[in-house]
Parts: sequence; C-alpha cells; structure tokens
Amino acid sequence: MRKYIVLSVIAALVLVFSAAVEDKTTTIFIIGDSTAAKKDLSTGSPERGWGMALQCYFDSAYIRVDNHAVNGRSSKSFIDEGRWDKVLSAMKPGDYVIIQFGHNDEKPAVERHTDPGSTFDYNLAKFVRETRERGGIPILMNPVVRRNFAQKPLKNDDDEKLRNTTFADGSKLVEGDSLIDTHGLYKVAPRDVARRMNCHFIDANQITHDLEQSLGVEGSKKLHMWYKPGEEPSLPQGRQDNTHYNIYGAQVVAKLLAEALIEEIPVLSKYYVDGKH
Repeated sequence: MRKYIVLSVIAALVLVFSAAVEDKTTTIFIIGDSTAAKKDLSTGSPERGWGMALQCYFDSAYIRVDNHAVNGRSSKSFIDEGRWDKVLSAMKPGDYVIIQFGHNDEKPAVERHTDPGSTFDYNLAKFVRETRERGGIPILMNPVVRRNFAQKPLKNDDDEKLRNTTFADGSKLVEGDSLIDTHGLYKVAPRDVARRMNCHFIDANQITHDLEQSLGVEGSKKLHMWYKPGEEPSLPQGRQDNTHYNIYGAQVVAKLLAEALIEEIPVLSKYYVDGKH
C-alpha cells in the first residue's frame, strides 16, 4: 500500500512538472500560402517555405513555431477548408498568429480570389478579431515579393503551376535591373487592416524587396527554385521559379522576418537565437 502511495505521488509530480513545462511554452502559429508553407521532403526537392526555417531563430524551450501555411491557399480557401478553425482550436492565451496571404488571393479562381479593400480585408480582420477572442496576439504580414525583374513578365495565373515548368520554359525572359511589384493593393491591405485594428504589422513585402534588389538580377536567383538542367538532382530539367524559395532562400528570409518580429514585439527578443543550433 505504501509503495502504491509513493508511486501515485511520483506520478502526480510528473504531471505537475509536465504541465509547468507546457505552460512556459508560447506558440507562434503561421497561416499563409506556399511562400511560408511546409513542403513534402520525400522527393528530395530543395523547395522550402520560410515558415519551415523560423524555429531556427527562436529558443524551442520557450517558443514553438507551428506552421499551418499550405501551398496554394488564399485567405478565403484557408477559411473555407476549415484550416483556420483547426488553428483556433489549438490556440491558447498568449500565443501569436502570423497572418500572411495575398499571393493566391490575387488569382482569378473563384475558390481563392478576394479583393483588396473588400473581401481580402474582411478575411484579414476576421483572423485578427478571432485570434484576440481566444486571447492570442495577431501579427499581420503582407506578402513577400516575387523575384520579378522581367521587363515583360510571363503570364502567371497560378504560382503552383511553376512546379511543373522546366528551365527552358522561362529561359527567354528578358530582365532589367529593377525589381517590379506584382502585388499591387494586396501588399497595402494588410497594413491598412493593421492600422484600423491596432494590430502588429510586419512589412514583409518591403523587407524581401530590399533583399532581392540588393542581391540583383543574378544574386537573387540563389534564393529561389532557379536551377539550370543538371544543377539540382531532383530537377534534372531545371526550373525557373521566381516565387518559391529554396533551402538557402527560406533561411535568409526567415532570419530577416524573425529580426523584424523581435523589433515589433520586443518581449520576443529574449527568445531569439542565431539560428546555428
């Protein structure tokens, strides 16, 4: 009987200790599209979303990054498919939610399309409002830039189709020295919603614009899924994809966004790490 009591006390202490450990961990949820999303690594492809690398810059003993961003999703389809409800059900007071859409809200397909100043803003406001209702802290980000130095861009009605292209499909692209915006008002709407709702905002568009422009036409290719035939084993015919990041690009962008996060929310700075662990 005495042995049973001792074991029960030990079990109770283990539960208390486990709860204490769990309580000190804050989650940073990410909702968004393919530029941030988790990727299928089984094919050996080097494609990565910046959200996959964000954990490298925060101490995992205190900050847990939970990346729910998914390829091809817009603010509309993320809600309609029940993905937002899943995030809400996992959220606890004090958690953060990074909200970044735009790439696919721009597309014409009715299941994804929204309009800035209207349905796009409405969905962003919904994410902010419902995060706060759960005691969470919303962080709006506008979309990262596409690597668009093209003087006459190729028609792009779906970034997801870029994975089916080869290097030859875009090899005749004539490029200039200046990065050209592709997002229009979709990069403005998140800032507007953040201002109206007094919400944290990270200008990911400007951050990545400055990065790509500073690297120039050639250097910026190193961030993306831009490979000549035979250069990358998983892509024997190569690829010219100016939207999606490779391993290096995701790491660089994640570091810049992590630095922007701790500047916007200083309390997170004590959990920041250099990404080498």
